[in-house]
Amino acid sequence: MRGTAFHPRTEPLNHTLAWGEWAGYLAAQVYADFHDIEYNAIREQAALIDVSPLCKYRVTGRDALALVDRVITRDATRMTIGQVAYTPWCDDDGNLVDDGTVARRGEQEFFWTAADATYRWILLNASGLDATVEDVTDDVAGLAVQGPRSRAILESAGDTSLGDLAPFRTRPITIGGVAAEVSRTGYTGDLGYEVWSPAARALDVWDAIWAAGRPHGVRPAGIRALDVARVEAGLILAEVEYTGARHAISDEQRYTPGEVGLGRFVDLTKPSFVGRRALLAERDRSGPRRNLVGLHLDWADIEGAYAAHGLPPHVSPMVQRSPVPLERDGRRVGFATSITWGPTIKRMVGFGSVPRDASRLGTRLSVDWTIEGERHRIGATVVALPFLDLPRRRA
Repeated sequence: MRGTAFHPRTEPLNHTLAWGEWAGYLAAQVYADFHDIEYNAIREQAALIDVSPLCKYRVTGRDALALVDRVITRDATRMTIGQVAYTPWCDDDGNLVDDGTVARRGEQEFFWTAADATYRWILLNASGLDATVEDVTDDVAGLAVQGPRSRAILESAGDTSLGDLAPFRTRPITIGGVAAEVSRTGYTGDLGYEVWSPAARALDVWDAIWAAGRPHGVRPAGIRALDVARVEAGLILAEVEYTGARHAISDEQRYTPGEVGLGRFVDLTKPSFVGRRALLAERDRSGPRRNLVGLHLDWADIEGAYAAHGLPPHVSPMVQRSPVPLERDGRRVGFATSITWGPTIKRMVGFGSVPRDASRLGTRLSVDWTIEGERHRIGATVVALPFLDLPRRRA
């Protein structure tokens, strides 16, 4: 593993030396003694999150638009310059390959981010088109500035007002003398932005934002705090809520966009895109075979399960990503993922992957919970997503 372009700044701040791996890069799991400080910065002040390990691609050329439109499930022809689209993309069988963002930066230029390496997949679909696909993952540094003070910080550090920058829009900005791009995007469900800059000048960008953020109580935040924030916001994670088609080894591990709550980002009126025929067939079969739902876990059941062992309730403050069985009337119907305590919503929550007949709001399920080697069933209620919807995210 290697450090990102911001590593010379993040490494001295990581007092716990808690590093993890993200796409071959060192990623701070937590900087402080505990991630609640960093989570609170996201929700109450502002936090800097190094998102440089995201895979990043630049698509240019006369047929750049045609290539993007061929791959993603949304209608790229409707995108205006400066617009960012969150979108899935699928294989020929309609199974989800990955999800990410595509920003249109010019008539013939797009900037694409993905959690999984997508370069070869885009390139394979560029056959016969006059388009160039560049993997710029190592060349572009990404810094998420998230939280209610993020706008004030970036306006102080940069050369432009951001009050009129709407969600999922992007524009050029100069920060610390560096020409960069700022998008009103993020993975926290809060007011936030992502700054994309040349990796060679990343430290200048960090220094300018850090200096501007100090009066606002800015903090660095690691993956653990980000994970809790994204669950509260109802945002899924690849290889947790679903397995990408490139990594799936069984039918059970293959998901269509509709099965993970992304059906609204599929435009079947488009004349052609990879996977369209299969997704049309899914629609004609009355829809996805399973749905992603939100779950509220019963705290009284959690307390009771621990009390049965003479223990106080002990739940991990971190997101439990591994799947656990979900039952309905004593019969297994699916599994739950990303179970965590939501500090702002004050609820134990998670995602559930269940058949359609178990996905109606108010449906009662039970989550498998193991204490001292003994299985317990914790009651759970199907609820709407997201768990937390902050008005400032859209204001």
